[in-house]
Amino acid sequence: MLAAFFGGMAVVLPAVTHAQVSLGFPSTFVGLGTGSLQNTIANIVRIILGFLGILTVLLILYAGFLWMTSQGNEEQIGKAKGMISAAVIGLVLILAAYSIASFVVNNLSTAVS
Repeated sequence: MLAAFFGGMAVVLPAVTHAQVSLGFPSTFVGLGTGSLQNTIANIVRIILGFLGILTVLLILYAGFLWMTSQGNEEQIGKAKGMISAAVIGLVLILAAYSIASFVVNNLSTAVS
């Protein structure tokens, strides 16, 4: 019964997902070559800061996992607290860098235009 279900899904799902859609990677994925230099740089900075933000959130989750599984070990709890505080400071710096970069790019684009 289970094999018939998965066999049927293997036949039906590829037709539903339309897996042939192209993202235009890599040339048009971040707007490379299609816009102005300011927009291209802004897109690259946004992508890099986005990845850094994701990495910081993952570090916070990992530190929380360490804290939950420490079983009262003060050394591991201290390590987890240090990681969380460092990751929060990093997240604040990433958000500040994003706001500064957005401010600079917006002002450059209006000054050049």
